[in-house]
Amino acid sequence: MKIVKDKEIKAFLKKLEERASASVNQDEIQRVVRNIIADVKKDGDRAVKKYTEKFDSIKLKQLSVSKKEVEESAKKAGNTFLKALKQSVERVKTFHAFQRDESWYFSEKGILLGQILRPMERVGVYVPGGKASYPSTVLMNVIPAQVAGVKEIALCVPTPGGKINPEIAAAIKLLGVKEVYRIGGAQAIAALAYGTETIRKVDKIAGPGNIYVAAAKRMVFGDVGIDMIAGPSEVLIIADKTANPAFIAADMLSQAEHDEMASAVLITDSAALADKVTVELASQMKTLKRKEIAKKSLERYGAVIVVKSLKTAFELANRIAPEHLEIMTKTPEHYLPQIKNAGAIFLGEWSPEALGDYAAGPNHTLPTGGTARFSSPLGVYDFMKRSSLLMAKKEGFNELAKAVENFADIEGLEAHGNTIRVRRGE
Repeated sequence: MKIVKDKEIKAFLKKLEERASASVNQDEIQRVVRNIIADVKKDGDRAVKKYTEKFDSIKLKQLSVSKKEVEESAKKAGNTFLKALKQSVERVKTFHAFQRDESWYFSEKGILLGQILRPMERVGVYVPGGKASYPSTVLMNVIPAQVAGVKEIALCVPTPGGKINPEIAAAIKLLGVKEVYRIGGAQAIAALAYGTETIRKVDKIAGPGNIYVAAAKRMVFGDVGIDMIAGPSEVLIIADKTANPAFIAADMLSQAEHDEMASAVLITDSAALADKVTVELASQMKTLKRKEIAKKSLERYGAVIVVKSLKTAFELANRIAPEHLEIMTKTPEHYLPQIKNAGAIFLGEWSPEALGDYAAGPNHTLPTGGTARFSSPLGVYDFMKRSSLLMAKKEGFNELAKAVENFADIEGLEAHGNTIRVRRGE
């Protein structure tokens, strides 16, 4: 793990900004995904099955997963996990209930104005499942949609070996998701976006995936809504001399073990802490099952950055706009006003990012790659539609008629002005 100082900081930040496209043949990926989408639009179920066999080595007889299969698989999940699952579901539901918003109205001078909020009718949820299982992703994507009031949720998850994962099945069963499909990849995104003989198209697609899934979501956007384009995961930790180096190292490794493209960065004003953290990283990494992945991640996109002041640390953090931002200082809440850009903020040494990933309540689907500058965590609001409302009585019409007529004349839209004049009998 390299300690980065002064003039090296600018070069590291540039490398961090470019990592999403590093070592990736974007043109080839887009070509492959574009062909998959075109095939699914044309051949429906047949194309989905073809690509599932090609990429997942599974010859599907049917795309759907029956309620019975979900229930049978869920029985195989351990009791300890089921207890954790129920606790997490309860907390995630409680947190997201606070995000509910209501329609509103007001009237003045003969005009009624308002905004009507309605849930989307049908959404698709994508849950990765190729190399590992992610039951937490089921919770974080399904629960906000359910809290919003979405009536139909179609869930797609790859099933390596043809069997749905027990922990995934347990999450699906507990949340009562009735429509489940054993497909993944770009073909699943295309099926959700455009529909097939088996799968009816949705209004919006949510959920993370690999680079092919991300490319597919980008391509179908406009024909269907999407939550965000998720990139490699990242954590940025700001710490002072009072921080525990073992805690910092553990939290950095928790991100580094995701994949080789993940980023784990510490920014501190303490050179002594920087040295201790690098020692801890080397020590803790030895015991990890995914140590080779973590090692490559830290070598490529990990760093311990030493700065002259915490003011500089927060300036850098706002530039990076990290997915996860941990503050480990003597009074972490004191620095909250200085944070402008972050997907999720974790204050204090007892608030590791993993709490937010699984059980605390906030959503773990977060903006990555600097997009926290303009994006937010997935939430109930992502599954709501807003319609503005206007009802004018004659009094209200007369109040605005001259202004509207003037705007129409200035913009050269005569017919717009005529909608006013004809009502005035002109």
